[in-house]
Amino acid sequence: MISISRLAALVLLAAITFATLSPIQMRPHLGDANVERALAYILFGLALTFGFPSRLVQTMLFVCAVAGVLELLQVIDPGRHARLQDGLLKAAAGLIGIAMGRLILAAAKRAAARRNPGNRDRPLSPTRSGNPT
Repeated sequence: MISISRLAALVLLAAITFATLSPIQMRPHLGDANVERALAYILFGLALTFGFPSRLVQTMLFVCAVAGVLELLQVIDPGRHARLQDGLLKAAAGLIGIAMGRLILAAAKRAAARRNPGNRDRPLSPTRSGNPT
């Protein structure tokens, strides 16, 4: 699941980059622009969380950096506009996606612990702990 999530994050990053930096006529339109932005970054945050479950701070920083850098790169294209409001929306949506992913991972971990209650605090067997018997 981790490698699929990493691939999904990479595909989403490519799609977000294309939609952000391409001419406005080439950008896909599915609905309201703010809803599109938020949904894309929520999915990106989810994919990063599932792809890198032990790297919370790094994924948070990465999502915010991507949102900021891509928004600033819009200054290069005269047909596009970089707005702080859009960058903040994208970063916030990415962080919401990460939070949602963390909640899903925590719920899955609790459900797994309930299914296998004996595996939680079971001591290591003597041969696995390094003590010969």
